Amino acid sequence: MPDIKFKLIKELPRKEILFAIARIPNSQRLFVGGSDGNVYALDASQEKPEPIAMPGHAGYVTGVAVAANDVVVSGGSDGNLIWWNAATREQTRKIKAHEKWVRAVKASPDGKLIASVADDMICQIWNVESGMLKFQLRGHEALTPQNLRSMLYTCAFSPDGSLLATADRVGHIVVWDVAIGKQIGGIETPQLYTWDGKQRLHSTGGVRAVAFSPDGNNLAAGGINQVGNIDGLGAKARVEIHDWRKKSLVAEVSPDKQGLIEYLHYHPGGDWLLMAGGGAKGILIFLDPKDRKIILDESPPMYVHDVAATEDYKRLYLAGHQKLGIYERQ
Repeated sequence: MPDIKFKLIKELPRKEILFAIARIPNSQRLFVGGSDGNVYALDASQEKPEPIAMPGHAGYVTGVAVAANDVVVSGGSDGNLIWWNAATREQTRKIKAHEKWVRAVKASPDGKLIASVADDMICQIWNVESGMLKFQLRGHEALTPQNLRSMLYTCAFSPDGSLLATADRVGHIVVWDVAIGKQIGGIETPQLYTWDGKQRLHSTGGVRAVAFSPDGNNLAAGGINQVGNIDGLGAKARVEIHDWRKKSLVAEVSPDKQGLIEYLHYHPGGDWLLMAGGGAKGILIFLDPKDRKIILDESPPMYVHDVAATEDYKRLYLAGHQKLGIYERQ
């Protein structure tokens, strides 16, 4: 089992909620999406980083990705995608991409494509350089089985860029062939969805994070166990690992922490699976995916929405509720 130790070395208090974070490769230059409609640029190598606001969205900025040639693409609750020049922080393109809230924006491993998912239940794949729409992927229902509005929370490319997974509120996950824009698989994660038909006539949960294993065979899905008190997050966090081709559940992990898993990422060598999120407290857990044991369990000083890591994984940048945290490997 790998030995991992991280230490919180810096906290940057903020007024807004930080929903998304992305890093320019081989640097400490960060771009963060805020609840005030701004993308913020900052250099974490500075002693006292000063975030610079980049206005452009008319609502929460819930997706930020860095693509090829240091192009930054952001998405938000206004349904817009904005292309930014990372060096000048200027807008280069703005597209009304979705009819509803853009929940996530992800770049392909080679940086040439951007995937966006939104509450219109559509995933769209864009050419980064031209801004042209390549595929519009429809594989999720607009309504839950109880006829409530569903949400398309997240997506993730496989490490080789050939696959894309999209996941929604009721725990339905679709796997797509990126080259042809066609569905090639699907799995269900009903334990990540809660419906209260007695007290509140309301649902909660859903798949909030997905990640492919390094070989692309397994797919991790994160969220929360079924909730007793639907008005809160009164249940343990939950991660399921599936062999998506065989449609078989490989592992179930429920760490002894309440809240939602909002971020998942596999180490390229398969050494660990990083899980982050929060409830009343923040969650930052490293899991050995082979023996399903927790290697490291930290409690960040905020609810964590997103994480960016350096290429050597010696630094982690955490974006969350009114705070940005920087962890360093010891």
